[in-house]
Amino acid sequence: MNNTSEKPPSQNQSVIGIVGVCAAGKSTLIKGLKEHGIHPRHIAQEHSYVKDMWKRITNPDVLIFLDASFLVTRDRRQIDWTEADWAEQQRRLIHAREHADFYINTDDLTVEQVLERVIDFIKQGSDGEHAPE
Repeated sequence: MNNTSEKPPSQNQSVIGIVGVCAAGKSTLIKGLKEHGIHPRHIAQEHSYVKDMWKRITNPDVLIFLDASFLVTRDRRQIDWTEADWAEQQRRLIHAREHADFYINTDDLTVEQVLERVIDFIKQGSDGEHAPE
């Protein structure tokens, strides 16, 4: 997937990948990060059967994983899917979640809170929340 609207990172800028289930807030986060001069790459791993597609396509220096519960994802976008569909996305994302540098569940957070936490993590390095075991 080649998105020409994405700005390539400069030589001293890390490649940041954003991955997660549908309606977890990936597109909204990416838009917010771009407004702050950070140009992450959206990785649609949740649609791939290849467990490490996130790495094959982008191989980011920093992988940020956004998660959300089934009910919250369905309410956010009125997605016509079943809990089994959500669970399948979770299964497809196992490898990315295990290798994420920063994991955040967006269920109880505002758009601003998610953006702030991710920006803080990017600025501070790897002192944030990590993927659950």
